[in-house]
Amino acid sequence: MGALVGLGIGLGLLLIWSAFHLPRTPRAERAGPPRLAGLLARAGIAGVSPVSFGALCVAVALGAFLVMQVVSGTPPVAVTFALMAGYLPVAVVSGRARRRQREFADVWPEAVDNLASGVRAGMSLPEALAGLATRGPEPLRPAFASFALDYQVTGRFGDSLDRLKQTLSDPVGDRVVEGLRVAREVGGGELGRLLRNLSGYLRDDARTRSELESRQAWTVNGARLAVAAPWVVLFLLSFQPEVIERYSSTAGVVVLAGGAASCLLAYRVMVRIGRLPTERRILA
Repeated sequence: MGALVGLGIGLGLLLIWSAFHLPRTPRAERAGPPRLAGLLARAGIAGVSPVSFGALCVAVALGAFLVMQVVSGTPPVAVTFALMAGYLPVAVVSGRARRRQREFADVWPEAVDNLASGVRAGMSLPEALAGLATRGPEPLRPAFASFALDYQVTGRFGDSLDRLKQTLSDPVGDRVVEGLRVAREVGGGELGRLLRNLSGYLRDDARTRSELESRQAWTVNGARLAVAAPWVVLFLLSFQPEVIERYSSTAGVVVLAGGAASCLLAYRVMVRIGRLPTERRILA
């Protein structure tokens, strides 16, 4: 009896010790890539690491600082343009990501129509998807070529679809891929009807979004022009030393900081007012 009590006490002490000293399994992170990595993937340059991209931003900012310091001889002005130059790669990649998403949205209905034609011709779903590498819309061919090679090597349709979603990094692509996954798992003869309905829905959605974007483009362009104008004037003033040196004072720094904050706030408000709802990758 004493040995049993001693064993129980020892086991309890061991469990208490293990709770404080054994390594804990880290909690699963939230689904989805980090923000910068996700931006690079949406822009189609997922091969560039966030660290390398950050180094590029720093290098561009440093180069702009040195150039403006030589031109103006005014550190506050040089720092202001360095900050804007450091954000320039992010703006370029963001614009590329938006253009790529619009381009994909325009060609997805054609891709789904090709899938439906292949299925009606008697091809299996993996074969029809792999066929988009040669018969599909040009912007989507590299992604489906990677899918065809991946499926040929592994033979795992679900895993190949997951990697296809990562390659595309597109909200519409997520919906198409998940619809195909469900159709593959459920089976039956409704695949052709599902693809036709999906094609019609995507075509209507792309048409509506295109009309709205064309109407609100003037708002965004006007906001960009209004924000860029004072900084273009400041850049031109940098070639006049007797004028630009006034920004070296405390009052000049306050003017620069206040102007930058006002431009940023006004631009964000204007873009917020004229912005259309953006699709999120809820199925990523």
